[in-house]
Amino acid sequence: MNILYLTNHLNHGGITSYLLTLSPGMKKAGHNVFLASSGGELEGAFKQEGIICINIPIDTKKELSLKILSSLFKLSAENKRSLFQIIHAQTRTTQVLGCLLSRRLKIPYLSTCHGFFRRRLLRRLYGCWGSRVIAISDSVKEHLQNDFKVKPEDIAVIYNGIDIVKFKAGSSEEGADKKRGLGLGAGPVAGIVARLSDVKGHIYLIEAMKNILEEFPSAKLLIVGEGREKERLLEGCRRLGVSDSVIFYPCVADTREILQAMDIFVMPSLNEGLGLGLMEAMASGLPVVASAVGGIKDLISDGKTGLLVEPKDSAGLADKIKGLFRDPERRKSLGLNARALIAQDFAQDRMVSQTEGAYLQCLSKKR
Repeated sequence: MNILYLTNHLNHGGITSYLLTLSPGMKKAGHNVFLASSGGELEGAFKQEGIICINIPIDTKKELSLKILSSLFKLSAENKRSLFQIIHAQTRTTQVLGCLLSRRLKIPYLSTCHGFFRRRLLRRLYGCWGSRVIAISDSVKEHLQNDFKVKPEDIAVIYNGIDIVKFKAGSSEEGADKKRGLGLGAGPVAGIVARLSDVKGHIYLIEAMKNILEEFPSAKLLIVGEGREKERLLEGCRRLGVSDSVIFYPCVADTREILQAMDIFVMPSLNEGLGLGLMEAMASGLPVVASAVGGIKDLISDGKTGLLVEPKDSAGLADKIKGLFRDPERRKSLGLNARALIAQDFAQDRMVSQTEGAYLQCLSKKR
């Protein structure tokens, strides 16, 4: 099968991580994989996996844009060489592009919904979801049905997959080395890997740190990611007097080493489709504390594979984190359970197989 993936860019982020799992998996399954985007920092990682990258001018968030038309013409010309058989879009603007390209080339088209869309009129009138839409969690499926009236029979819930072989639980010695390398000292470390957006709830974790430091003065909070909220978060650190204990670190292409510097992973999101950063932490055997929202509830069974708190609950976050800092045995138990869950229910092979099934359904509809 000749598969064409569409996304806006290949910079750090959840959708790029999703494609870095799915597209090599499809390649290993024997398919030819093409990836059209405006390029980005991780394009080389895709090329190393044998993915054919096609550059198109799709660096826009506007659903009505000449860049979509320009991309349409470029991919139509490329199809004469590549003979695409299925189109799979990942973002709103590439959904529009995928829909137009599907009609022009008479090729089946589907999309993945990675989270929650605003109920804008254009999106409601012209969903451009494709003949199938993949929802990355049950809560995203409910969102599609309730807010956009997508028929349940047209939605496939396929959880994001993790290449479990890539991730491992680090030893205490390795963790200590990583902490020293990052200048975190020898105290306990809580961390988060996520874009710096208000929906990720970083500010509530920073507020929790003020409480945590009263009992664990050598503790550190490691915030990994970039985004428009950075200045507001830095100001929050200054206002709360925790700047010396909160370390900001830029995006990393490979999270494995930085996760080893953490004792606990925290995801205080206000909403979350599923949470790839959270899944990678669980695959690494880290105990996790997260908000009881969206797809996070599909990942965490409270007290078994992690700990849940209500969103915006800084005091609750502080209590859970302090409890785990006090109890290394419980940290170990939660981490082992989390890794076992990812290996069993969220493996890369399972994601690839189920997505192949969605493609075959689209091809069967065409026939």
